[in-house]
Amino acid sequence: CSLWVFAGSRKMEFKGSSWHESCFVCQYCRQPLGTKPLITKGNENYCVPCFEKQFAHHCYSCKKVITSGGVTYHDQPWHKECFVCAGCKTQLSGQRFISKDEYPYCVDCFSKLYAKKCAACRKPITALGGAKFISFEERQWHGECFNCAKCSVSLVGQGFLTWQDDVLCHECGSA
Repeated sequence: CSLWVFAGSRKMEFKGSSWHESCFVCQYCRQPLGTKPLITKGNENYCVPCFEKQFAHHCYSCKKVITSGGVTYHDQPWHKECFVCAGCKTQLSGQRFISKDEYPYCVDCFSKLYAKKCAACRKPITALGGAKFISFEERQWHGECFNCAKCSVSLVGQGFLTWQDDVLCHECGSA
């Protein structure tokens, strides 16, 4: 309030400044702070509940305040322990994951539920880490699995022929 704090009157001291006890209040709810825990933002003081209401991030999943750490997914804050796989509920913080229909999945769940299967080895094609795969008609192959069915030469970047369910190099297909 910029008025004098007279000797003998009750006062609060905080960060090297003196306050009238009635002036040392939360900027938001205007309740006296006294010796209650407070949080300072800029030059303003807030009681903890008001600070949390006004400024703290709330977890998108559980809606509780995130006091430290946390992760951001689709521009929303999450507690690390709330950010889990939509399939198996394993915590995803610090792990690789794949998004599908706005939901995060661990690599294993995504592979089981959604990934295309390689026509040669039948393992999932996840395309993680920039892995390349080949797609032809309704079939897909890992780059390292796209080989001639007869001589096993790599067909990546090469012309190929099809015969029934097989892919063949030009030499084997011409024979």
